Amino acid sequence: MSSTVTELDRVVIRFAGDSGDGMQLTGDRFTQEAAVFGNDLSTLPNFPAEIRAPQGTIPGVSSFQLHFANYDILTPGDRPDVLVAMNPAALKANVADLPKGATVIVDTHDFTPRALAKVGYASNPLEDGSLAEFAVHALDLTGMTVEAVKDFGLSRKDAARSKNMFALGLVSWLYGREVDGTAAYLAEKFARKETIRDANIAALRAGWNFGETTETFAVSYVVKPAPVRAGRYRNITGNTALAYGLVAAGELSGLPLLLGAYPITPASDVLHELSRHKNFGIATFQAEDEIAAIGAAVGASFAGTLGVTVTSGPGVALKSEAMGLAVMTELPLVVIDVQRGGPSTGLPTKTEQSDLMQAMYGRNGEAPMPVLAARSPSDCFDAAIEAARIAVTFRTPVLLLSDGYLANGSEPWAIPDASALPRIAPDFATGPDAGDGEFWPYRRDPETLARPWAVPGTPGLEHRIGGLEKAGTVEDGSGNISYDPANHERMVHLRADKVRRVADALPPLEVDDPSGEARVLVIGWGSTYGPIGAACRRVRTAGHAIAQVHLRHLNPFPKDLGELLARYDRVVCPEMNLGQLSRLLRAEYLVDVRSITTVRGLPFGAEALAHDLLGLLGVLEQVTTTQDPEA
Repeated sequence: MSSTVTELDRVVIRFAGDSGDGMQLTGDRFTQEAAVFGNDLSTLPNFPAEIRAPQGTIPGVSSFQLHFANYDILTPGDRPDVLVAMNPAALKANVADLPKGATVIVDTHDFTPRALAKVGYASNPLEDGSLAEFAVHALDLTGMTVEAVKDFGLSRKDAARSKNMFALGLVSWLYGREVDGTAAYLAEKFARKETIRDANIAALRAGWNFGETTETFAVSYVVKPAPVRAGRYRNITGNTALAYGLVAAGELSGLPLLLGAYPITPASDVLHELSRHKNFGIATFQAEDEIAAIGAAVGASFAGTLGVTVTSGPGVALKSEAMGLAVMTELPLVVIDVQRGGPSTGLPTKTEQSDLMQAMYGRNGEAPMPVLAARSPSDCFDAAIEAARIAVTFRTPVLLLSDGYLANGSEPWAIPDASALPRIAPDFATGPDAGDGEFWPYRRDPETLARPWAVPGTPGLEHRIGGLEKAGTVEDGSGNISYDPANHERMVHLRADKVRRVADALPPLEVDDPSGEARVLVIGWGSTYGPIGAACRRVRTAGHAIAQVHLRHLNPFPKDLGELLARYDRVVCPEMNLGQLSRLLRAEYLVDVRSITTVRGLPFGAEALAHDLLGLLGVLEQVTTTQDPEA
């Protein structure tokens, strides 16, 4: 059957089902097809923290949201235009997010009285009119899947497991996507399970063919490719980009790299990905705990390797003592914190930005460290290289912040020309550096205050290391243990000054202020980059001027940040915490920063954020009018 084809600029689709229904795979495969087609896209996986949440319950719902468009987009979208719900729990958990007129495709197979009662439905929403404002397609996806794969000899339970592929085939037809790429993926994934492979491919094609032949859908849609600059692209998640950035940092510096890590959600994928790249001189060590993991990384750095450790949530606290050791011994070290929601175990699969204060101050003694944050999944690649560059150049541990939204979300990534990436110079010590022919391990570079990096075992560079305070000034870089009070105070100031000097190498801030007439500056850090950018676009579309700046470097702050903040009448800081950067900016620059916060385990919605910004602009204009004597 031929249907009317309507062209759209953008679509937000959410696949939702039980945590065993394969919704993440379904969303990921549609994402890959959209990426190959040339759409710009952004994704938001959302799944339970429990390994196996109760089946058919709202806490057990897993979803994958995809926003794809024919222009550049910044977020996975606020509210889905299409919801694919595989059971009553998936429908109830997500229906409140739908705008009026949204398309709802529901698998009716599990809409039994028992399943409806389990999630609190007093009546069947497919029959009681409660979904009247949506375009509802109630289909027995499970039944059609079982019928489509009946020739493969599977049990009914096993046959029904392919229903996610039937749904994917149907949605692929609805939005003009081919399924050959997914069929090839399934053929490879289940190469050793021929029956499963063939059943999944059959269900996928059956879903596509159902859309093509049924009269249920009178309209299908097309979203054309987005214009992008020439280059090679691939879809990438934040965790994969972090791993690739570390591989690149090793190549750019000529250093072998060791990652010491203990598995923890949502950071574990960095360990998994790096373990596949031994050919680049990468060594990975899955330690028995977080303390051992960072201890191995510090030891590797002492031995002349680029030491890296990655963790999340409570893992940062366990690593704090060893971070202090790296500060005291002034060794390069990259510590990656993929932030997640809440204290303690909290919300392991949800996102948050609440480790900023811990990154800044969460160590005993005066132990300053440079702190950086990545702003998008693909930006994690550049942020990892930048963290390694600072660590090696300044001989200091560096904390790099990502979060669950970046870690699991994905977007197109323009694969860079490796030959164009700036080199990182380890500049190992090669011989005695003191006037009397001795080697002083704390004789410093006058510009960076970095001490020599001497590989143990190098003749003539014998020295001792440890956490005790030692002489380490330009005048006395012997590294001899020192309990002199004046020396300790000098060393505290010296280590802090070394971190401050990182700012000397930072480029000027890039401010997005198209008209140059903005009086309100929105400042952010980390994964709020996309929602803030999308909200600012909405504000400008509404006819208001507004400026945006996003911080990669949080310690030290860029040298021109104070002057920039002073140029605007009002500074607004949206964060996924209770206002941690806002407090830092107020303390450092005495600026009355207006804080907008959310701590729901989900990223900001651009629509709600734009509403808040418009409200602040209205207040500002009202106050100014009242104070203007010419009014």
